[in-house]
Amino acid sequence: MKQTDEFYLTKASIPKAIAHLSIPMMLGMSVGVIYNIINAFFIGMLHDTSMLTAVTLGLPMFTILMAIGNMFGVGGGAYISRLLGKKENSQAKQVSAFVLYGSLALGIICASILGLMINPVTHFLGADAASFLHTRNYTLALLICSPFIIANFALEQVVRAEGASKISMNGMFISTIVNLIFDPLLILYFDFNVVGAAVSVGLASAFSLVYYAWYLEKKSAYLSIHFKWFRVTKGTISNVFKIGVSELLLSLFLIVTTLILNYYSISYGEGVVAGFGVALRVVQLPEFICMGLYMGIIPLLAYNYSAGNIARFEKAIRFTAISIGLIVLVISSLVFLFRFQVMHLFSESPSVIMLGVHIMVAMLISSLFSGFTGLFTSTFQAIGKAIPATIMSVSQGIIFIPVIMLGQYYFGLVGVIWSLTATEILTCIIGVTLFTIYNIKIASSTKAKDLAV
Repeated sequence: MKQTDEFYLTKASIPKAIAHLSIPMMLGMSVGVIYNIINAFFIGMLHDTSMLTAVTLGLPMFTILMAIGNMFGVGGGAYISRLLGKKENSQAKQVSAFVLYGSLALGIICASILGLMINPVTHFLGADAASFLHTRNYTLALLICSPFIIANFALEQVVRAEGASKISMNGMFISTIVNLIFDPLLILYFDFNVVGAAVSVGLASAFSLVYYAWYLEKKSAYLSIHFKWFRVTKGTISNVFKIGVSELLLSLFLIVTTLILNYYSISYGEGVVAGFGVALRVVQLPEFICMGLYMGIIPLLAYNYSAGNIARFEKAIRFTAISIGLIVLVISSLVFLFRFQVMHLFSESPSVIMLGVHIMVAMLISSLFSGFTGLFTSTFQAIGKAIPATIMSVSQGIIFIPVIMLGQYYFGLVGVIWSLTATEILTCIIGVTLFTIYNIKIASSTKAKDLAV
């Protein structure tokens, strides 16, 4: 860990520390969102609704691969930060090596098993006869690239665990630039259409993975990916996966949410699915910026909680909550003002534009609540509390099922569109309740320690 990185974790003012840890990640993730928008833009240039639908239907598979990577990365990263807070540096090196080789191995397994089951997987994603072939090709190409995609997401979190947020951002920029180079080349010039989009993602992941690996092996003071540090121990597995599994469950339930949403949407026609896909990519901008903020502070929270600096820990949470509220309000207001112009960039169909605008408004409202929900989840992950982290991870998916069923039954398409917003509000209420309970426990524990001293 560089002295500057350690300084931001331990001594810098909270605004300065959060800016150092989160702004690079916010910028990197925002660039990633812009890439996703441009990706959809290039597919849209082919003027084939079935291709745009295929990319939308294939998003859950990419989310699965990202979730597996984050299972290793978030779990391992939070554990590494806690170890560094306790000055257990050798154990931290073992964890970083375990994250890399474990994620690569699981990526190969996923590619092999799901690749052999590609036809039923494509049906499961919700593809109909018109979009089946393109969805199948896009998904299969993603699976072939899955070891690189999974390991890339895993190492990105490991790099941030020691406070090297700028390195994390650099990797995201590398990935985005490579994507932007290969997207028009593969999609349009070589006419690989949706396959080109997937291969571009794989190439981008490979480039940034190599960059992260180089940093951890050559530049990091306290972490390593050298095979000599690779250990599979009960302690490592337990501490990585008790938090990592909560992140995996969060993503898997988001996939379930997406699949259910696709199921209800496709019954209203491909135009509705396309509208959801475009609106989702646009609204991801404020959501991913908030994600960069609350995921960026995980090392800060984990380090100070482990070191016993509870005052700094609590101050970081308060400042982050205020920042999330301001960010969502400003960006959502701007997107709302230019909502029609934004939709015109992706579709010329009046019906898709009108539906997309309606969907966008609902999602902009839900983004505020999802930002706070993410902060609660990240806090529980940082301090190693598996039970509340898991509850937060599964709540949205469990709540969404009855909400969308009732919404569609009573309000039709309008109920489907607003079901996500209602779900986010209810999930946020659960987060407030759990956070209040555990905050009281932390305060009581701190008071008891002070009295003992």
